[in-house]
Amino acid sequence: MPNKWFFMGAGFLLLSSPAFGQDGFTAKWLQMVTHTQNQQPHWITPLATTTPRLEQEFRYDIQWQTHNSGVTTINYGVSKGLEVIPARNFEAILSVPAYEVDNPDSPNDGFGDWQFLVKYRIAAANEEHGNYILTAFYQMTFPTGQYQQGNPSPVITPTIAYGKGYRDFSLQGTLGGSLPTGNTATIGRTIAWNNTLQYRILKRIWPEVEFNYTRYYEGSHNGNGSLYLTPGLVFGRFPLHNRIGLTFGGGFQIAATSFHPTNHNGILSVRIPF
Repeated sequence: MPNKWFFMGAGFLLLSSPAFGQDGFTAKWLQMVTHTQNQQPHWITPLATTTPRLEQEFRYDIQWQTHNSGVTTINYGVSKGLEVIPARNFEAILSVPAYEVDNPDSPNDGFGDWQFLVKYRIAAANEEHGNYILTAFYQMTFPTGQYQQGNPSPVITPTIAYGKGYRDFSLQGTLGGSLPTGNTATIGRTIAWNNTLQYRILKRIWPEVEFNYTRYYEGSHNGNGSLYLTPGLVFGRFPLHNRIGLTFGGGFQIAATSFHPTNHNGILSVRIPF
């Protein structure tokens, strides 16, 4: 949606300005960011699985989710946004609420919930010293959605994330659970286990396949589990100006279990790392 593109464009102009990167607070902060990222593997962020790596970027995704009823929901933003490294071993993700549109047209199109996520990197080593990472996440989702596009109560999602690489091959994964603070019988609880296998070709081409599994407890999907296979291709990082780069990619989610709330879902992702 336009507000998200304005947000990204404003950030790009700020990072491109002559003042950005000069001596002072900004320069020291960026030196810390560079040092922090040099201590971890330099893989690419997957399409659906949240990377255990600490990233600093603007990110904008679009998903096309086809429901069993035949309705296709277009999710603009997918709750992505600004990712920053405010201190060593920490990252904060401040999302822009996704805008969801149903096709055929629905009078209840609107914004979803607002959320933030904090990462703490427990251990890491770059490609020269072990090529691995272990990170803890804390995510909080607030019920700000319109027209039932979100949840009726806040949801807490603690997660452990991990990764291991060998030469041009890497595995990145997360294991976490969603814990509603109220209306549990309606919202339900879930355990999500995501794993991504990636391979780097010619330094900037990253074919991948993701295994996205969710187990449902309580709620309308109680007792069911769904597994999606998500083949995809990510390109990057391409340098644009000074620290600013460009990464982009796409993929296609295919249900691998008989139970699946959606199927044949398209994903498009654009990131501007800095």
